[in-house]
Amino acid sequence: MGKGGSLSEGVLKKIILSYTYVAIWIFLSFTVIVYNKYILDRKMYDWPYPISLTMIHMGFCSSLAYVLVSVVKVVEPVQMTKEIYLKSVVPIGLLYSLSLWLSNSAYIYLSVSFIQMLKALMPVAVYSIGVLFKKEGFKGDVMTNMLSISFGVAIAAYGEAKFNSWGVMLQLGAVCFEATRLVLIQILLTSKGITFNPITSLYYVAPCCFAFLSIPWMIVEMPKLRETSSFHFDYLIFGTNSLCAFALNLAVFLLVGKTSALTMNVAGVVKDWLLIAFSWSVIKDTVTPINLFGYGIAFLGVAYYNHAKLQALKAKEAEKKAASVDDESGKLLEERSGEKSARKSESDN
Repeated sequence: MGKGGSLSEGVLKKIILSYTYVAIWIFLSFTVIVYNKYILDRKMYDWPYPISLTMIHMGFCSSLAYVLVSVVKVVEPVQMTKEIYLKSVVPIGLLYSLSLWLSNSAYIYLSVSFIQMLKALMPVAVYSIGVLFKKEGFKGDVMTNMLSISFGVAIAAYGEAKFNSWGVMLQLGAVCFEATRLVLIQILLTSKGITFNPITSLYYVAPCCFAFLSIPWMIVEMPKLRETSSFHFDYLIFGTNSLCAFALNLAVFLLVGKTSALTMNVAGVVKDWLLIAFSWSVIKDTVTPINLFGYGIAFLGVAYYNHAKLQALKAKEAEKKAASVDDESGKLLEERSGEKSARKSESDN
């Protein structure tokens, strides 16, 4: 097979791997969201302590990552200095802890389906923060598309049967923190030469998240838990839930590290539709026609944005190939010119 065939095989392999990462992330994200909703919802397991639940996740992830890195030594730890830790790990840990805290809190007040509709704003937040960090260029047509997505989400919110303003504020805050984290991960992975695999990512980030979350936990939830003397720690529920959260964290870092924040957003759209269907059919959440109409507008906007990004990436790849061909042609001409000069000098002698 020729050079073109080899390139096609490489592209096909990359596509298959990307879809595999996406499928794993969708499954685990779906499982964790439904499981967290079950634990936190007052009508289900009735344990409305989102900071505590997130800290259980982070403590479990920290412990398991420590065993894999320091005891079993499945992977080697990164050469970490104090400066790198403070500039690279701490900001991601802070943003991640805030995002998880707020998003888990929203499940107490909002339905799973409506939360997924609000999450359609993620591309808007990622693009806006990307422009702020100069990772994206500002374009009028893209911003118009972002406004259309926002308009669709606003319609969905208007049609929500069980609208809760505090829950909406929590979820929007979680979206902003998560979008910032995704952009920062791209910056920290691609600049500074830091390479985190999924396990070392949790090894360094999860303890940082646990430390940040412990501050609001002592103020907000610890006094309430002390008053709840009837609570007994359910190792099966919290153990399996934490295991799913650990697997999801690995999948998140794997998906973003091996593909991009954009790919994660595309996968998120598919997962959101699945969760809306599950929420309506199994959990029996109310999904109104206005909900679906508004989310449909947002979905089309997200799909168009992702299509435009894909076309831009293809154009950039084509430019690189053209530049590579030009370089090869230039080198070939220089070699031939050199050969001619050498022959001329030999004939003159």
